[in-house]
Amino acid sequence: MCQVGEDYGDPAPEAPLPPRPGRELKCVKCKEGLPTVVIRAGDAFCRDCFKAFYVHKFRAVLGKNRLIFPGEKVLLAWSGGPSSSSMVWQVLEGLSRDSAKRLRFVPGIVYVDEGAACGQSLEDRTKTLAEMKLILQTVGFPWHIVALEEVFSLPPSVLRCFAQEPAGTKGAYKAAVDSFLQQQHAPAPGEEQLSQSGTQDLQSPAVLPTAAQTEAQPPTAAQTEAQPPTAAQTEAQPPTAAQTEAQPPTAAQTEAQPPTAAQTEAQPPTAAQTAALFRLFDSVKTLTAKEELLQTLRTHLILHVARTHGYSKVMMGDSCTRLAIKLMTNLALGRGAFLAWDTGFSDERHGDVVVVRPMRDHTLKEVAFYNRLFAVPSVFTPAIDTKAPEKASIHRLMEAFMLRLQAQFPSVISTVYRTSEKLVKAPRDGSADGPPGTRCLLCTCTLDIDTADSATAFGAQTSHLSQTQPPTPPAEAPTTPCCSAAVGRAQGCCWGAGPCGRGDPRARVIEQLCYGCRVNMKDLPSLDPLPPYILTEAQLRSQRAWVLQEMQEYLVEDSDDEAQTGES
Repeated sequence: MCQVGEDYGDPAPEAPLPPRPGRELKCVKCKEGLPTVVIRAGDAFCRDCFKAFYVHKFRAVLGKNRLIFPGEKVLLAWSGGPSSSSMVWQVLEGLSRDSAKRLRFVPGIVYVDEGAACGQSLEDRTKTLAEMKLILQTVGFPWHIVALEEVFSLPPSVLRCFAQEPAGTKGAYKAAVDSFLQQQHAPAPGEEQLSQSGTQDLQSPAVLPTAAQTEAQPPTAAQTEAQPPTAAQTEAQPPTAAQTEAQPPTAAQTEAQPPTAAQTEAQPPTAAQTAALFRLFDSVKTLTAKEELLQTLRTHLILHVARTHGYSKVMMGDSCTRLAIKLMTNLALGRGAFLAWDTGFSDERHGDVVVVRPMRDHTLKEVAFYNRLFAVPSVFTPAIDTKAPEKASIHRLMEAFMLRLQAQFPSVISTVYRTSEKLVKAPRDGSADGPPGTRCLLCTCTLDIDTADSATAFGAQTSHLSQTQPPTPPAEAPTTPCCSAAVGRAQGCCWGAGPCGRGDPRARVIEQLCYGCRVNMKDLPSLDPLPPYILTEAQLRSQRAWVLQEMQEYLVEDSDDEAQTGES
């Protein structure tokens, strides 16, 4: 033990403190410039090298996967946040003429106004939209602004998976690039004829006009287009409607792509739609279910915009940090079977529209540094969990846990992210009772289930639903007319087992959901506030399943001997 009068000798000499990372060092890339950014311990970059490093990561992800073909229309999902704004800026710089390896797809931007679900007033939403339009006009891409209230006017086809085009091979991608380059370098037929005629005119001096002929003859159509109008002509002739609408392209449009007039803005939502959206989110009990519902509705709306305007790819701005948090959150929400689709580079669950995540290699720290150094504009919009306590939802709790752990152990985010890259998009072995291709009604993921496997939580819930079905009432004349009496169906169509809805509508919807969506639907007491397209699609699927079940009785199955003979 220490004694009061004990002498411990002279104090140890003070050693010089080690230099902090980034000071008195050189850039790890060029070994010459002074470091401006320290991404990790020992990784100090100067301004130019950090930009090259950041841009290379974005281009490498697109080049390695080769999912976006030249000339393809790609929709950029922009929320105004740092990550999605950086993604838009990367595409804008990649399409410029000064870029070393130019991007070859045709971009467009979509912004979903979620102010009604987040509790914003009409004045705040109008101010936010004005800021968004200012940035969109600066970028110069075709843009589409939609309000979240438009989910109440979506068609049921949004929830259906359409046939996907077969994925092209490496040779097909190279052939598409070569064809695209040849089309760019090949002159147009009119330009080729004009150049040939101009060459002949220069080579033959006999056809050169004299000064008198030049004064006497009126100018040709080509000369009229080439010469700008005088001030008197501009004042005398008012511009036509087409000239008024066709404004000259901005500098960003000139460098990025040919100008197009695809800037669409939806009409302001009606008071009834806004009230319906308020009623929907007010009926949800927990913040966790609200966040999942908001994400689902946002995805359906973006998918509808992409299909309506002919976009085959949708770019999301999910960063590496956000995907790592999403992976852990989805595990807690019971969505472990779909992690490869929810966090992977590509998500092909919708068939004709593929979701890609090109920012998945960038951390939030790198995104913040890049936006700060190169003045990337962004707009802050409050989310549904803004100012919520840490334990208000599973999303907030997992985000706080991961960021706190990342601050203590800097390799946590990268470790979780690298684990997600190893996930394979393959169904679980074993047979499922449902028909092949059955998909969740909300998230549209394949229901890879086995209702007989009661050891899983999904099997336990499914067996519980089958045991709690309401009993079939006696065969009596219904008080209301049968919905299918005109087509002469059986009376059971309208009683319990039929698709027409005299049974429990909630059970009919729940049985078409995956486990994660079923857990969230527990926090929604009634299905009445849901958008009509969800309930309509649920009824159509129930009717389709009932018809298939009725047809099974009249189908003749091949015997084992006939099946073996057919295979041979």
